[in-house]
Amino acid sequence: MDAVENAVTPAAPSTVANGTSSAIIVEEFEDLASLVRDDEASVSITVVGASGDLAKKKIFPALFALYYEGCLPKHFSIFGYARSKMTDAELRDMVSKTLTCRIDKRENCSEKMEEFLKRCFYHSGQYDSEEDFKELGKKIKQHEGPRVSNHLFYLSIPPNIFLDVVKCASKSASSVSGWTRVIVEKPFGRDSESSAALTKGLKQYLTEDQIFRIDHYLGKELVENLSVLRFSNLVFEPLWSRQYIRNVQLIFSEDFGTEGRGGYFDSYGIIRDIMQNHLLQILALFAMETPISLEAEDIRNEKVKVLRSMKPLRLEDVVIGQYKSHTKGGITYPGYTEDKTVPKGSLTPTFAAAALFINNARWDGVPFLMKAGKALHTKQAEIRVQFRHVPGNLYKGSFGTDLDRATNELVIRVQPDEGIYLKINNKIPGLGMRLDRSNLNLHYAARYPKEIPDAYERLLLDAIEGERRLFIRSDELDAAWELFTPLLKELEQKRMAPELYPYGSRGAVGAHYLAAQYNVRWGDLGGSEH
Repeated sequence: MDAVENAVTPAAPSTVANGTSSAIIVEEFEDLASLVRDDEASVSITVVGASGDLAKKKIFPALFALYYEGCLPKHFSIFGYARSKMTDAELRDMVSKTLTCRIDKRENCSEKMEEFLKRCFYHSGQYDSEEDFKELGKKIKQHEGPRVSNHLFYLSIPPNIFLDVVKCASKSASSVSGWTRVIVEKPFGRDSESSAALTKGLKQYLTEDQIFRIDHYLGKELVENLSVLRFSNLVFEPLWSRQYIRNVQLIFSEDFGTEGRGGYFDSYGIIRDIMQNHLLQILALFAMETPISLEAEDIRNEKVKVLRSMKPLRLEDVVIGQYKSHTKGGITYPGYTEDKTVPKGSLTPTFAAAALFINNARWDGVPFLMKAGKALHTKQAEIRVQFRHVPGNLYKGSFGTDLDRATNELVIRVQPDEGIYLKINNKIPGLGMRLDRSNLNLHYAARYPKEIPDAYERLLLDAIEGERRLFIRSDELDAAWELFTPLLKELEQKRMAPELYPYGSRGAVGAHYLAAQYNVRWGDLGGSEH
């Protein structure tokens, strides 16, 4: 595609911490760059792999939500591209089944849907056919007319065909008068070598500024609010170091297994699927130094510094597990290897816990504990910050021998039931001196009753704007893989057997021993945070 992106990158929108309502999204982006508001320019969005689940469940609904809120340009068209034979009408019928308006829907919801669907078109073609992409390019041109044209390609396809698509699109369907950008979905390789090869291949046809590597977790409201919470609140920023923080926990759990979709997962496993990208990106955002500005490059520079300050993981830093069948309430849930799409005898981990350390002045000696798994007891994603004990605590006798009961803890719940909780110690009302742990909480559903935009909405809008802050740069990707590649190779070469844990349990018992090595308890083992 274009050797140099022609469009002037617009200024980043002002940060909004609370995401209070869908109406605020419109206000937040009133000053969108001329790219979005320019009546003379058009944006053509091509969803490659349009018949797949991701496109149907996430991408098309996110694009409709942006249209519904008035955040898309005046002149835009959406093209679905896949090998499946389909007409425009059939694409619209497929897409319409997944579109919904927000809870606070307006009177004209169905009218908006009809308007949006009229902007959707379909082109069937092979992913490695320049001729098919040339025909797509002609169709795009017909809808653009004489305006300045900007092209956004979303690659919702397996990574093994990324390069075929980029090669064909660059030669036959890129913009000649505006910008061309490509959104690439994870996985970005399986290790350092394959990731570097993929990046090298993409850069034969694209510049780094044209590649938007998407990690949808970076678009989640509470993750984006992380830097706001830290850098705009004096109560937290001075405490954000080894002096006051005892450990940090990054926890991701799903309450379902692969259940017929194990073919893809077995090729990657939980470490590649969740830890190396989602959790590590959150860690980098959490631990980075204050950037000199909110510009994309300044933020990404600080994230890279964090990743380069960490040592590659070793076997002794990690516990792996795999769920087995379990009967509960008269229902038997199958184990991982009982899934017909999973190879018999597979050793692929469905659970992992790891201890990572950042070797810099701010975080030296502070364990960053990650835990991720499938078929666990609950579905959640959260960041837990456990603070140090109060030196010479006058009330330590009220907690008995278990001083951990007196630990202050900040919990950032990413999903579900988004919220921020701060655990404090206070006196129980009444005679005598009895202490209790209580929560100061910001429960998003109660404080902000409007529906929170999906992460894909924010990231798609950023890609259209040219805002790269929440996308992953190639050197970030390299640094992330350098941390995990030695471990992944050793696990596979030694054919390490994962610890079995029952479907619906809290995961591998070894995770508790790993945390105990650092005098830490997993914070998600207690009761409700509400």
